[in-house]
Amino acid sequence: GASPNVFVVPAQSDIKTMPELIAKAKAHPGKLNWTSPGAGTTPYLAGEVLKLRTGISMQHIPFAGAGPATTAALAGQVDLYTANIGSLMGAIDAGKLRPIAVTSRERWPDLPDVPSLDELGVKEAISDTFQGVFAPAGTPQAVVDRLAKELTLILNRPDTRQKFVKAGLPVVAEGPEVFRARIAREVPMYKAIVDQAGLKIQYTHAARTMQIR
Repeated sequence: GASPNVFVVPAQSDIKTMPELIAKAKAHPGKLNWTSPGAGTTPYLAGEVLKLRTGISMQHIPFAGAGPATTAALAGQVDLYTANIGSLMGAIDAGKLRPIAVTSRERWPDLPDVPSLDELGVKEAISDTFQGVFAPAGTPQAVVDRLAKELTLILNRPDTRQKFVKAGLPVVAEGPEVFRARIAREVPMYKAIVDQAGLKIQYTHAARTMQIR
């Protein structure tokens, strides 16, 4: 399944729209901060793309996962938070977080009043978060084919699709070849973003963590 990322601000923020956030960030370079579920995730890269495409400067506050990042956003400790749309719908519906833009090409059905970055004139900023199933390299093709067939049958069941949609992750079960093509297409795309943003991978062996700076 796949769904776009969403940019949100705390409910108590004076920022109401993405144009307001961009204007404020340009007026105060490097003063605004933002967070994501983690460095290297697609929501994190969506934030880096926003910075690249609009020329703004913001400080990324790293958190170890979506839980702490969401908690910080709810508490008003960050100016902007970007995450997968499905993970934030509960807080958005409760009025605890204010969505100001989505990264899909068009508006997302669950947030019809929230514009897309593309609609706002921020081009080449489309991204989403997807879930997929991988098998170890060297797995016999017959096994891959059987797994794909059975998983596709399960994912296309009405009750299964409904559960995924409710979680904000519509099912995309198009088979191994389509999935492989997507990965082959996106790897160089994200590599280009990493290079343009000047991001560097830093391994901390003691903590077994990876940070992108």
